[in-house]
Amino acid sequence: MVSERSLAVLRAIVQDYVASREPVGSKSIVERHSFGVSAATIRNDMALLEEEELIAAPHTSSGRVPTDKGYRLYVDQITEVRPLSAAQRQAIETFLSEAVDLDDVLARTVRMLAQLTNQVALAQYPSFGTARVRHVELVKLAPTRLMTVLITDTGRVDQRLLDVGEPVDDDLVADLRAALNGELGGLGLGDAAARLASLDLQPRPEHRTATIAIVGSLADQVAANRQDRLVVAGSANLARTERDFTGDIGTVLEAIEEQVTVLRLFRELESEPDDVRVSIGRENEPFGLPETSVVAGGYGASGGAAAQLGLLGPTRMDYSSNMAAVRAVARYLSRLLGEA
Repeated sequence: MVSERSLAVLRAIVQDYVASREPVGSKSIVERHSFGVSAATIRNDMALLEEEELIAAPHTSSGRVPTDKGYRLYVDQITEVRPLSAAQRQAIETFLSEAVDLDDVLARTVRMLAQLTNQVALAQYPSFGTARVRHVELVKLAPTRLMTVLITDTGRVDQRLLDVGEPVDDDLVADLRAALNGELGGLGLGDAAARLASLDLQPRPEHRTATIAIVGSLADQVAANRQDRLVVAGSANLARTERDFTGDIGTVLEAIEEQVTVLRLFRELESEPDDVRVSIGRENEPFGLPETSVVAGGYGASGGAAAQLGLLGPTRMDYSSNMAAVRAVARYLSRLLGEA
């Protein structure tokens, strides 16, 4: 059983180690924190924490550092995540409000989070498996060139440039636009994909090639939007903390680049909007990331879609500040996308 004072000593060790990257000794704890007891008493508390495997000595006669178990207890004891400053909240709101579409919103979100926390920031696209087609737009750019636009109720706008190989007139574009919206409007993306696969618009022979090309482009857009994807920023931050890893960070960078592993981890940490969850060190071993910690928070979009937003970094991270940043950005993102 860990006493309240021992918990306070653990918090001090975590905070000092995160700040300095140096093992923490009893003398420095007495000097930096107001415990009102001697260094000998603090050493006794540290001995108890070590028996509980909450801290460990990386070298003989050195100070102590938190273990994964120690970080977990520390995070679980955080009863109140300190809020971001008014200036930070204003910066988030100003930066994200300037976004023009969902892609831009998420790109700005991860850039903002990476800058706020100095960690790798990741944002999952909303669950497009539950998204529905809001509108299909066809825009003629040149006699044989069009842009196909797929808009979903989650706020996603997907645009493709398409050369149809033959001239198309404005009447054909208008007729196809009306027909496609009539067939696809309100359908979930899964149903839309099936409808497009069986769709026969019976075009006139001179328009058949163009019609097939346009339907094929939209089918590709629907398929792409049904896939789980991540937006990532701040990978360079991981390289800056390379000393916090005993192994090669190349494995971590590969997992981020390939996305599949991180998406699995996000699904494991899936949480509701306003909720923040943390996975630490050995808890990530099944995903091949035993020296990393992940802070994840849920956010919601219009149409009921939901996704995860989070940070990935070494276990030596400022959990309280990072949890506050993820929660604040996720809340604003939910509000922004909920208005879409």
